[in-house]
Amino acid sequence: MDADLVEALRSRRFEVVTALEAGTLNRPDDEHLDYAIRDARVLYSANARDFCRIHTERLSRGESHAGIIVVEQQRYSIGTRLYALLRLAAERSAEDM
Repeated sequence: MDADLVEALRSRRFEVVTALEAGTLNRPDDEHLDYAIRDARVLYSANARDFCRIHTERLSRGESHAGIIVVEQQRYSIGTRLYALLRLAAERSAEDM
């Protein structure tokens, strides 16, 4: 996750934990989701292919999570991603995620 996006979210009082801070950098994608589940966090990733697959597998086993936000990081500016995340947070409750 871009440091500028992390800083912008934190300045707006969002609790953001990066993979580096969580100690999950370079770990398998399943472990990233497991960490998010343990902390009841929404996972944010640019890895659509793998996280869509993991999401489908987990749901088929009856498992749940707080949500996964997938974004094409190279396609959108930090400002656009920030706006979209703020809008999503304003429109959806934690339960809806």
